[in-house]
Amino acid sequence: MQVPFVDLRSQHHTLRPELNAAFQQIMDQCDFVLGKDVSAFESEFAEFCGVQHAVGVASGLAALELCLRAYGIGAGDEVIIPAHTFVATAAAVSFCGATPVLVEVELATYNIDIAKIQAAITPATRAIIPVHLYGLPAAMDAIMALAAEYDLKVIEDACQAHGAIYKGRLTGSLGHAAAFSFYPTNNLGGCGDGGMVVTNDTELADSVRAMRNCGQKTKNCHELFPFNYRLDTIQAAWLRAKLRHLNEWNQKRHQAATLYNQALAGSDVVVPIETPDFTHVYHLYVVRSSHRDELRQYLGEKGIGTAIHYPIPIHRQPFYRQNGIRHGDLTCTEQLCQEIISLPMFPDITDEQVEYVADCVRSFSPA
Repeated sequence: MQVPFVDLRSQHHTLRPELNAAFQQIMDQCDFVLGKDVSAFESEFAEFCGVQHAVGVASGLAALELCLRAYGIGAGDEVIIPAHTFVATAAAVSFCGATPVLVEVELATYNIDIAKIQAAITPATRAIIPVHLYGLPAAMDAIMALAAEYDLKVIEDACQAHGAIYKGRLTGSLGHAAAFSFYPTNNLGGCGDGGMVVTNDTELADSVRAMRNCGQKTKNCHELFPFNYRLDTIQAAWLRAKLRHLNEWNQKRHQAATLYNQALAGSDVVVPIETPDFTHVYHLYVVRSSHRDELRQYLGEKGIGTAIHYPIPIHRQPFYRQNGIRHGDLTCTEQLCQEIISLPMFPDITDEQVEYVADCVRSFSPA
């Protein structure tokens, strides 16, 4: 059996009439930049997240950067982020001229270790960016309590967590602001890059809305830093069509993950955790194996697509090596990067495909 790591074709085939109609309308109206579908999608996504404001931007990275800049974070400031994340989390901080401060993560959740945050706070700390990695929310109550104690801003990196729930509230509504990515393989994905800032902070939303559009609050008056970080109308139209199906797709992902967990119980891999207060949306289904590379090769030979998110931690990336962190300082992060492997996960994955992958994982025997 061939099991791809991700399959967008089946999803797009089902939605083809809706997607074609959306594209045709944009083409007929020639409404390509900040058109009606952008504002409509912003309203719909804000309502989905349970917040007052949503501002469409060019990518998840742009969303993080604009949030930081809108809060006045820049040179000389520090921003706390988890050590295990996609590089964009750190890059957004660097783009602003601030310093990303890497904090250890938990082996069980892959998210930032709450117990390690306080020790990383200095007089230069201005914000915390918790990442809801792979679709599992971070423990936001404790993070918000620390932020209140030290007067810090909290910007959720929800780029992989569309529709994830923490204690009855959706990601994006838990911090002072949040960033989402609409990269094609995300739970809500476009046909290219795209992102969104969501918040209840009207002043921040107004600043982000201006900065994304060449710094204009009113046409031809460039008051703020003049970025061109707009969300294309075509992307917004595509995403509007998909948003209506997101809850159903997330449910299907969760069903597939439940089947994986059951089928892999008692195997040599460590499966993702499930807790009552957290609703995981399984952007990725990530397990751990002490023989990861051999397992991945074996699964490839069996026709199974896999990936590693992420094999090189931020502090060992060439761009960030001059950070004072020595090998062995972040033991959990480094262990994860050696053990994690992402198994196939997408809404239309079948029970038979999940069971085949699980059977192959269970039959693997390291040399």
